[in-house]
Amino acid sequence: MRRGFLLGKFMPPQAGHAFLCDFAADYCDTLTVLVCTQPGEPIDGDLRYRWMREICPKARVCHFADTVPQEPSEHPNFWEIWRAIVKRFHPEPIDFVFASEAYGMRLATEVGATFVPVDIQRQAVPISATRVRDNPYAVWDFLAPPVRAHYVKTVCLFGPESTGKSTLASKLAKRFHTIFAPEYGRTYCDFFGTDCDVNDLRHIVDGQKSLEYAARRTANRLLILDTDRLMTAIWADMLLDHRPADLDDVSEFADLYLLADVDVPWHDDGTRYFPHSEARNLFFHRCKKELEKRELPFVILSGDWDRRYEIAVIEIEKYFQRIF
Repeated sequence: MRRGFLLGKFMPPQAGHAFLCDFAADYCDTLTVLVCTQPGEPIDGDLRYRWMREICPKARVCHFADTVPQEPSEHPNFWEIWRAIVKRFHPEPIDFVFASEAYGMRLATEVGATFVPVDIQRQAVPISATRVRDNPYAVWDFLAPPVRAHYVKTVCLFGPESTGKSTLASKLAKRFHTIFAPEYGRTYCDFFGTDCDVNDLRHIVDGQKSLEYAARRTANRLLILDTDRLMTAIWADMLLDHRPADLDDVSEFADLYLLADVDVPWHDDGTRYFPHSEARNLFFHRCKKELEKRELPFVILSGDWDRRYEIAVIEIEKYFQRIF
């Protein structure tokens, strides 16, 4: 049984870390990965631990979150402290210590293992966590799916039915070389009908949440949302004339909202409710009021379909200059 060990801050994990873990997992029979975090670091330690568990499914991934010296110059008993930490998480004998940095040689000596250097010169995977933190969008291809989900920016098409949101979402996704998350409510109503009660709306919220979760992991820097969970709360207002507390309890929002006006013809596609201008205007003003109440950034899209697309592109490029 050949036992391997490696540790790091993984702040955040990137392709080089995945390469290191894959190398080590293939080199030995069992691998332990220790994620070392401290309070106050720029990326939450628990989040990094969860990421590494996903990125290294073949390894035993552990989390150490105590405040301890990070460099030998910080404490005279530095190596004694770290020997005890390694022993705590890997009480069995260690055969190999893997690292992509020179400290691995000393750590291996301290724990009685053989050092196995991996891509020290960063030739196989020319990336570092520092470069990711400096600008994750410039090194997007080096990010693992869960890390991409953390950094991806979101634009939500918001507003009443029959205002061109779905068509616009698809066009914007093509324009920005990414994907869009469609409206789960439409999928749900296609199967179960449009006579929605509060439990149906709760199912739609759950579906929209999971759909966005999955889409974030494959989006290219920017994710276009055809709708979001906040929109379902407004649908409760319109369909039920009241809003249950759980539907109002929205804590995650898009980075930018594009609010579609109702100055376009209503089209009946079999799943729509409000053809009359009075109801459409009420719907629009409820959407606008909701965004204002929650102090969310939004831009109103009005005019014909081409004009809405032009405004959307201009506003997205202006609002997200850093990611393009």
